[in-house]
This record gives sequence, structure tokens and C-alpha cells, in this order.
Amino acid sequence: MIATELARHAVEAVQQATLAAPDQPKGIDTQGVVSFFARNIAPILLAALGVIFIGRASRGEISKVLTSSAIAIVGLAFIAGAATLFFVGDYLIDLIFN
Repeated sequence: MIATELARHAVEAVQQATLAAPDQPKGIDTQGVVSFFARNIAPILLAALGVIFIGRASRGEISKVLTSSAIAIVGLAFIAGAATLFFVGDYLIDLIFN
């Protein structure tokens, strides 16, 4: 009798602790990671590309520099387009499901 009463109190305490638990996040927040890459990693990579282009241009490889620059600009345009589609897609999902 005492054991069953203790077990009942223990179950009630666990249930109350479970009900009192804070709400869990509904998704993964990647905003901090994206902003870190945008603030720290992207400028370093662009600076490295600039140094490579300047090094090639000083050796007289202007055609390779222009080709590489054009490829880099097209790549940046694709990245910008992907980011735009990400936000447009997020907007459309919110519009449809909310």
C-alpha cells in the first residue's frame, strides 16, 4: 500500500514536470550560421580571389583574369539567384500553409 502510494506520487511528479517543460523550438535556426558566413567567410574568399586575379594580371595573363572574373561574377549571380528563390519559396510556403 505504501509502495503503490509512493509510485502514484512519483508518477504525478513526473507528469507535472513533463507538462511544465518549456516549448521546444519548431525548427532549426540557421540565421546565426548564415550571418557568420556572410560577415566573415565570404569577404575572405573574395579577397583571396582578388589576390589571385592581381597575381595573374601582373604576369600578363589578362585573358585568364578576365575569364576567371567572368566566371566569378556568374557564380555570384547564381548564388544571389538561389538566395532570392529561397526567400520567395519561403514566402510562398507561408502564403499557402498559413
